[in-house]
Amino acid sequence: MRISERLAQIKPSATLAVNAKAQELRAQGREIISLAVGQPDFGTPQHVCDAAKAAMDDGFTRYTPVPGIPELRDAVANYYTKFYGAKTCGDNAIISNGGKQVLYNLLMALINPGEEVLIPAPYWVSYPAMVQFAEGVSVFVPTTAEEDYLVTLEGLEAVRTDKTRVLILNSPSNPTGCCYTQAQLEAIAQWARNNDIFIISDEVYDRLVYAPAEPASLAKVWETHPETIAIVGALSKSFCMTGWRVGYALAHEELVKAMSKIQGQSTSNINSITQKAALAALNGSWDIVDEMKESFVRRRDLAYEIITGWGAECPKPDGAFYLFPVLDKFYTEDAPDSAAMCTKILEEVGVALVPGSAFGDDKCIRFSYAVDDETLKDALSKVGSVLLGK
Repeated sequence: MRISERLAQIKPSATLAVNAKAQELRAQGREIISLAVGQPDFGTPQHVCDAAKAAMDDGFTRYTPVPGIPELRDAVANYYTKFYGAKTCGDNAIISNGGKQVLYNLLMALINPGEEVLIPAPYWVSYPAMVQFAEGVSVFVPTTAEEDYLVTLEGLEAVRTDKTRVLILNSPSNPTGCCYTQAQLEAIAQWARNNDIFIISDEVYDRLVYAPAEPASLAKVWETHPETIAIVGALSKSFCMTGWRVGYALAHEELVKAMSKIQGQSTSNINSITQKAALAALNGSWDIVDEMKESFVRRRDLAYEIITGWGAECPKPDGAFYLFPVLDKFYTEDAPDSAAMCTKILEEVGVALVPGSAFGDDKCIRFSYAVDDETLKDALSKVGSVLLGK
């Protein structure tokens, strides 16, 4: 069967591939612990589920406007006013099938063939593939563990060319968990504006930031310069709604219209029932976020102590629920890179991890600590036994 050439260089999502391999081993009777998938182990809040049930009972099962129902778009706009003080309105918001579709729509709307997109590395696995679908060129901006994997203005300037069109920022970061401060974000935004570079600010984890760090956003900068920035958010992480598939963007009204055109010819509106659930989430209690943060801080500290106890270099993250240690000194002849080491760990001790090569840094491996404390300790003990040869 002939498949289109555009797919020849596109690789499947590494995180989903690892999860599928873990599920396959479970089906064979193996006991598998997954530290691979970025999914909170908490349940969706009851009031959100109740809103979905009410929507079904009320027959809210028809098509909706492509960019989302007006009250949900208003709720997204109000979110950025409530938490970041940005003045905006529902016309500046679009609702999509998770943050992933928001990012895809943005790149399709912004990139012409051959234009360059700056992507700080390590990066979330899907950015380069999305740029490629949009016929753009990914230009990776290297960062280091010593710099907490945060890009610098000097690093950005070193790779900027006349073809640079977009910069993708991700804070808190997947895979590192590291965060930019408000001052750092604003300095990057000023640099981008000076060079006519549009910023896509992926802030999906913005509620999962741990003291003394504080949540930071480009929302206020967007208020002043809406033609230069789009902000991506989602409820997957903050409200444990990964399977509900609801993401959103704050963008210039003209860009929202362009994204709606793309969405209208691909998926149309997102699930009507999910929209009512999302409305309940945004307008209701945020207590679950505080509960998760308390647990995630404890788990982060637990995992960080164990991993650095192996002698691994690892920045201590201020957000999300990942650690991204440098582990290449543990690579061996039979496991010479991150993918081979992850395979070895999975097969020998039944712990699923994601190789750093999927995120643009083969020296590292990503650990998710979105599991309970005892499971986390057990998994890390097993991983340590492989790395340390015990």
